[in-house]
Amino acid sequence: MDLYFSKEHEWVKISGTTATVGISDHAAHELGDITFVELPAVGKTVKQFETVAAIESVKAASDIYSPLSGKVTSINETLENAPEVVNESAEEAGWICTIEIADPTEVKNLMSKAEYDEYLKSL
Repeated sequence: MDLYFSKEHEWVKISGTTATVGISDHAAHELGDITFVELPAVGKTVKQFETVAAIESVKAASDIYSPLSGKVTSINETLENAPEVVNESAEEAGWICTIEIADPTEVKNLMSKAEYDEYLKSL
């Protein structure tokens, strides 16, 4: 499974033509206690770096941008009643949705884990 990050602190795990999307541990930490996750509709078509979902915390509300273009195929329904899972496990159990990838070449616009770690140091 390949893992990539965006400059807006989303991660994407790619397995075949499916991408699982979430926010990074860094983003979850910066947001503080997450109180609500607005999940996308299954079947929604998204473009790379367009809003796919929204997240609210005690500190702020922010959009979650899709790291890749495609169609939403599933959502993490656990987050509807337990948004704090994102704080507890942002890069595993706190995933937001899965997307059927429309254009695999868009990965070139994302960062590897090592590149993302370097990027965080520059902030």
